[in-house]
Amino acid sequence: MTKDISTAQLQFAKDVENGLSASQKYLSSKYFYDAVGDKLFQQIMELPEYYLTRCEFEIFEQHKDDILQKIKTEGKFNLVELGAGDGYKTKILLEHFINKQAHFEYVPVDISHQVLKELEAGLKAEFPNLKVKALNHEYFKALKELNKMDATPKVILFLGSNIGNFTPATAQSFFKELCEVMNKGDKLLIGIDLKKNPKTILKAYNDEAGITRAFNLNLLERMNRELGANFDLNNWDHFPTYDPFSGECRSYLMSTIDQDVHFEILNKTFHFKNSEPIHMEISRKYSLDEVETLAKNCNFTVRKHFMDSRGYFVDSLWEKS
Repeated sequence: MTKDISTAQLQFAKDVENGLSASQKYLSSKYFYDAVGDKLFQQIMELPEYYLTRCEFEIFEQHKDDILQKIKTEGKFNLVELGAGDGYKTKILLEHFINKQAHFEYVPVDISHQVLKELEAGLKAEFPNLKVKALNHEYFKALKELNKMDATPKVILFLGSNIGNFTPATAQSFFKELCEVMNKGDKLLIGIDLKKNPKTILKAYNDEAGITRAFNLNLLERMNRELGANFDLNNWDHFPTYDPFSGECRSYLMSTIDQDVHFEILNKTFHFKNSEPIHMEISRKYSLDEVETLAKNCNFTVRKHFMDSRGYFVDSLWEKS
């Protein structure tokens, strides 16, 4: 490293160095979400091709009462959301639960203090009587902290098809670890994008307006800004693929020429061959059978699948066995 940098910047630089030094180059999709990336993703969610958000929104609108009946306990429960973000879809459930006088406390969990601060302010204005206990931690640390506070039953929300960003092995490892910090009878509501017509899926990650392309290219811009890289965005193209057998939708950035990119912070130059890809993101789709197998392998029982009218998406309710 050539100069003093923040801890977060140091980790970013190390992750980039590891990814671009690999025989098959890759970057971590978690770095998509800087201020510019956040705005671009908000635009993606509004695109006509990007069905995922609308499907989950429809599920909550159509099944909110059934969801409440399936998750509520005789006493109080904690509604814990992992990666709460702006709470856009969750507010449908929160409003309904409040109107039905459910006895619960909302516990948003996010690694971004700023995101939680903005969410809390918005919830206070919209739902002044809602009890909110925000936890600014990594997921598992937050759940361990929550267990120490009290033994209130938990209903954990893991929405938005975040599971799709995991490989099958990573997904199983994640849910097994999650199960270990849950108590018997605790529930988990997971948003999962389902396998469907490959053309429908591929369009969601290759929109005509080019917003998804800009979202991927922004990571190169971010490395220019924060790591002193000199990527020329004109020399890169966005290339998504979908495999209907594995259900994996993968996004790549392809180098369109032979080129070298230098990083000031790393004091290192990386060479890219013409047509060489950088793997950017995976978004895996599941069949219902695969969802149920995953739940069983991780010591959960599937209580119910809540689906949209087209069968594109499922919010699957699991209970710790």
